[in-house]
Amino acid sequence: MWNFSRVSKPPDTRQLCAILSIAIIRPRAQIEDGLIQGSTAQMTKQGHAFNPMTFLSTVGDGRSMMSLRKGQAIYAQGDAADALFVIQKGKVKLGARSQAGREAILDILSDGDFVGKDSIAGQSCRTASASAMTDCSLLRIEKKAMMLALTRHVKLANIFWAYVLARNIRYQQDLVDQRCNSSEKRLAHILLRMAHFDRRGARETTIAKVSHETLAEMVGTTRSRVCFFMKRFKNSGFIYYGPKGKLLRVHRALLAFCGQSFPSLGERHQDSGESRSARILFARVVRVKGLSRSGHPGSSSPFSTQTSPVYPDV
Repeated sequence: MWNFSRVSKPPDTRQLCAILSIAIIRPRAQIEDGLIQGSTAQMTKQGHAFNPMTFLSTVGDGRSMMSLRKGQAIYAQGDAADALFVIQKGKVKLGARSQAGREAILDILSDGDFVGKDSIAGQSCRTASASAMTDCSLLRIEKKAMMLALTRHVKLANIFWAYVLARNIRYQQDLVDQRCNSSEKRLAHILLRMAHFDRRGARETTIAKVSHETLAEMVGTTRSRVCFFMKRFKNSGFIYYGPKGKLLRVHRALLAFCGQSFPSLGERHQDSGESRSARILFARVVRVKGLSRSGHPGSSSPFSTQTSPVYPDV
């Protein structure tokens, strides 16, 4: 505060304006600089604190959690593609229906998978339907919120697009499998994929039992053939399930039947004891059982890929 009583000559108007500019404008500029620096630091802190896995598993702006019962529909084919879903717990079935009314199961998704990727691809309507195979918990992310997050956060974009590319490769392999392999091998591939033998090194894996009708739609064959193949896999020691059990145990020996393996990182370029035991078990089954596709012993090829006109409905 200026004390004009001590000044011999009071300041003129020009001096008063200069004094007021120093007293008012400079503190305001300092305050604005402090606000800008504080907001920048906060944005930097938020940018470093962003966690893609937290974003895909927690509730927030444009994200809500939803629970579904077994058999409940998530969306139907033809609905508006306005959201993406992330499975937190449970299994989801993707299916499509042709104009003639035929239905086909495209995929079975589990924890951590994305459902409704067509909304991010620019589709206005759903190209397939999704329903809960078990009691599920899903995170619903609105389309605008997901697109904005993919634009702003590179880590999230890398995770999402890597998942989409991996799924596209998987679907391409399924198409080749559908055109080049028998229905028996397609069933074996589906069981191995459901047991995650492409990502785990376990000797056997227990999964939730899937109905033969669902497996038949995934394989692209009849229920009677799936029943026949499943019974033969069980008798051969490749799988195990009880009469009324809800669990299905898939043994790693099923890889030998498919003639392929999905080694983990620690098993690559190594002839492990598990792979040798699988081949020994497969050779033993072939030698002892001597079963052909028609089920008669003594056939030259125990697991022939030639089609048979008759399959028992077991």
